[in-house]
Amino acid sequence: MTEVLYAGLDVSLETTSICVVDANGGMILEAKAGSDPVDIGEVLGGIDGTYERVGFEAGPLSQWLYKGLTSAGPPAVCIEARHAKAAMVAMTRNKNDRNDARSLAQLIRSGWFKAVRVKSTASQVMRTLLMSREFFVNKLLDHENEIRGLLRPFCESACIFGCPLRCKNFLTF
Repeated sequence: MTEVLYAGLDVSLETTSICVVDANGGMILEAKAGSDPVDIGEVLGGIDGTYERVGFEAGPLSQWLYKGLTSAGPPAVCIEARHAKAAMVAMTRNKNDRNDARSLAQLIRSGWFKAVRVKSTASQVMRTLLMSREFFVNKLLDHENEIRGLLRPFCESACIFGCPLRCKNFLTF
């Protein structure tokens, strides 16, 4: 019979602290790995047992990590960071990556977390395109308004682009 395992990952940009516990909460492994799904998968795959859940807090790398971990095998769960923080503060005194991974593993084991829905890659791409478009439209409007404001002292009325006949004062200085 294989052992049921739970893992907590405290993810930062360069390294990830990993803590694996069994169904009774006993410590199986504490390790550090690069913050890459392949590296984390290698560490988790080196332990005999079946993972019930592998959990980590929502953050800047969570969408990429979720996709990488779920495609590698273990059932990944992205949990709401504020709820996790409140539980971790209650569990440990010293806040560091190792203790956070321990607390996350116990949180994942106990089920006292709020899972966050991770969006699909297609919706992430669409959001990125829409945000980029919004950024460029706002910049264009900012530039148009800046030029309009600079030309205002030289125009008889509120100048809009393509109105050289109304900007007589500007053309004759």
